Amino acid sequence: MADNLLKRYLFASDFDQTLTFNDSGYVLAELVGIPTAEFERKAKGMAKLNLVQQGAELAYLLLHDPEFRARVRKEHLHEVGQRIRLKENIALLYRVLNEGIDGYQFEFYVLSAAPVEVIQSALEGMVPADHIYGTEFRYTAGGEIESIVRATAGYGKVAVLDQLQAELQIGPDHIVYSGDGSSDVHVMLHVNARDGFTIAVSEAKLVSQVASRTVLSRSAVAVLVPIFEDIVHWDRLRIRQFFESYGLLIQEWDRVRTDWLTLRPALVDAGSAPGSPVKKVPGDLTLQ
Repeated sequence: MADNLLKRYLFASDFDQTLTFNDSGYVLAELVGIPTAEFERKAKGMAKLNLVQQGAELAYLLLHDPEFRARVRKEHLHEVGQRIRLKENIALLYRVLNEGIDGYQFEFYVLSAAPVEVIQSALEGMVPADHIYGTEFRYTAGGEIESIVRATAGYGKVAVLDQLQAELQIGPDHIVYSGDGSSDVHVMLHVNARDGFTIAVSEAKLVSQVASRTVLSRSAVAVLVPIFEDIVHWDRLRIRQFFESYGLLIQEWDRVRTDWLTLRPALVDAGSAPGSPVKKVPGDLTLQ
């Protein structure tokens, strides 16, 4: 029994741009006839003003923006889930994590700021509804959004993750989180600080610098690669054989290191010629 507990993990994934190719906010705006450029302008404006937790911009618009509030009903959120483009092999990812890795079990949950109706509709038949945590609304009898019950964004994701960890009785070092953007930074820092494992699925600078590993692929099961390498400790040959047993070939597998640099002119004294040594000021450390 103790050995089983040691090999039991919690795997939590974001939804928008992590399990999908597009953002649910853009799909919803298009569905109800609001220009996507207008949605983007409003969402970016709120992000700059820090009015809401990063990732919760859509929830704020649905509740407070007159145009969105007048047009969006509960049934529209279900329709967005049917229209959004999902990454390949999500159902397979759930199955493999749950029961397909010998000696390991990963409890798969989705944590996202997207409306829970969108996620449940999109992942119906792939991920159980009770394994999905998204922003929850309270509705009027006519389906209009009345208030927010819970927003799973920013520190809201941290709270849900801690709740799941306590319910499942899994140690903090047995938590794996996968995400794509700045709204995932809080939860990734939280997981990393407690010796968990984080996976970025985009090259967005903030998240890729924080994550333990970064994986780019059109297939959701690509996140298994760092899990196999760093947690299960398989070599490349065994990983390839595993994918082949499910009818998948790894056609390309490139690993590169990305360095993010910003260069600017160095400050020099007005009387110094270019290339001359920089004068030292007592107490300063100067590299020459």
